[in-house]
Amino acid sequence: MKLKIDEKPFLTDGRHVVQITEVEEGKSENKQVPFINCRLENEDGFVNQRFYLSDPGQPILASFLKAVGIEKAEVDSKELKGKTLSVEVEERTYEDADGKEKTIKQATHFEKVGEADASDKF
Repeated sequence: MKLKIDEKPFLTDGRHVVQITEVEEGKSENKQVPFINCRLENEDGFVNQRFYLSDPGQPILASFLKAVGIEKAEVDSKELKGKTLSVEVEERTYEDADGKEKTIKQATHFEKVGEADASDKF
């Protein structure tokens, strides 16, 4: 059997320099909280990171925007595509709304490229 793979693997845990290649808007399944989902990738792989547009999500989104060089109060999500930043990739386990344990890959500790001790290159 021939296998055709049209996808990159998930990025390994650790620090990576990535580019935002896709930005999608949506609402959470359970509470209908608006979010943007960014695909962050480099030649080694990718990670999807969801940013909730809620009060608790504001500091995380602000840190992300600062890392890509955007420090204004209002931003069009389309401006994010093509931006480069350094992220730390890790796994996070949480309990979903149904009480089931889920583990996801996530990006954290956003930094401007050049400020991080990043060894990955495009």
